[in-house]
Amino acid sequence: MTTAFDPIDLAGRRLANRIVMAPMTRSRAYGPGLSPTEATATYYAQRASAGLIVTEGTWPSPVGQGYPDTPGLHSQEQIAAWRKVTDAVHAAGGTVFAQLMHTGRTGHPSLLPDGLVPVGASPVAARGAVHTADGPQRFVVPRELDEDGIRRTVEDHAEAARNAIAAGFDGVEVHAANGYLAHQFLAPNSNVRTDAWGGGPEGRSRFAVELVRAVADAIGAHRTGLRVSPGNQLGDLHEPEPAPTYLALLKGLEPIGPGYLHIAESADRTLTAALRERFTGVLILNALTVGRPSGPEELALVEDGTADMVSYGALFLANPDLPRRLHAGGPYNTPDRATYYGGGDRGYTDYPVLDT
Repeated sequence: MTTAFDPIDLAGRRLANRIVMAPMTRSRAYGPGLSPTEATATYYAQRASAGLIVTEGTWPSPVGQGYPDTPGLHSQEQIAAWRKVTDAVHAAGGTVFAQLMHTGRTGHPSLLPDGLVPVGASPVAARGAVHTADGPQRFVVPRELDEDGIRRTVEDHAEAARNAIAAGFDGVEVHAANGYLAHQFLAPNSNVRTDAWGGGPEGRSRFAVELVRAVADAIGAHRTGLRVSPGNQLGDLHEPEPAPTYLALLKGLEPIGPGYLHIAESADRTLTAALRERFTGVLILNALTVGRPSGPEELALVEDGTADMVSYGALFLANPDLPRRLHAGGPYNTPDRATYYGGGDRGYTDYPVLDT
């Protein structure tokens, strides 16, 4: 029987286990030009016993930023800063992918330079507000991406992927989940286009397919992953019948052959099973749990074949040595929610490991 503690091959590497550190926004990019710091390198290196680390979302272009103090991967100073992070993770024996996250309509002009405004699949504003340096701000109507804008955005992702490899990352995860730009193209309430980029499951899934294709062409399909969250309502998205869209997405990905699909489960396990059956690469599952973070119970998802790997968010945030704790059956540190976003080392690099 395969367990979560068994090795697995991914991106041309032999991973030590099947336990993934999920991407988590930490809002601590205090370095020059919104780049990671030495504390960032410490934070990720502490968690290098994961089979795979996926970083917090990094924006591929200035207009992709949606939160204060979040890092990018489009400038030379950002590349140099991330190199210190990847070197630290590799020195500790880990494997790390950069997540590329374009927030689209859920950004705000006050977060963007040079008079830029958020962009989206359609000129439809999300309900709600975004946190900015000046406090909560209502979402604005985004500028609809035209053909040239779509092409530039796709190329921005490809260039950011090349930057990630230059920075020492082992691969890249394209973020098409949690209400951000690629997810906005997938969802029918935020994508009301009638051209080839909308109008039905195939059209709505085209943008995500093209992002994956461009990244795979830039760095290799085996080093390219995709994260989705079918049915997730973050960012005021509504997907009442997600299955046709996500099955169309996987059909579009077949000739590309990305290395993995990372599902942030937000809907019925039936859809997860359908995607599992259709996808031929490694499937990573961040399981839907109610009233608790993912925990030791989710290890069984590898044993029963539901997924090839399982990802942990809050539990990995609070337990740098999570694979060891899972293997030992605990105990577990409790995450401090007050320190999730922003701040200093408290709640970031000061969680203790088990005594040897």
